[in-house]
Amino acid sequence: MTILPDPVWPVVVLAVVVFGDGLLTFRPPRTIAACLDGVGFPRDWWWVLAVVKFLAAAGLVAGLWIPGLGAAASVGLVVYFLCAAGAHLRADYIGRDFWLNCLGMLLVCLAVLIFCFLT
Repeated sequence: MTILPDPVWPVVVLAVVVFGDGLLTFRPPRTIAACLDGVGFPRDWWWVLAVVKFLAAAGLVAGLWIPGLGAAASVGLVVYFLCAAGAHLRADYIGRDFWLNCLGMLLVCLAVLIFCFLT
């Protein structure tokens, strides 16, 4: 296990993707809004998802210099997308959004955690 990422580039790419995902949460396109409504996530709480994503992106970037922070942010993202997968399963909202977006991001976050911090 490493406390600073090696290699760095997957962490930076993930930070950019998560930050962009956070921006999309403020004014979600129809597909994202339909997904959040489909799992029954209250519209009054959508802003929380953006905050979580911004904090995760900041943690990934700061973790390039602060030992352990990037790994913690990566673990947090894996947990976030595990919870999202659980919400999809609970709501029986298992379509393209679940397989492509939710599980796809879970796999990407897990790959970054394993490839950059655990090997």
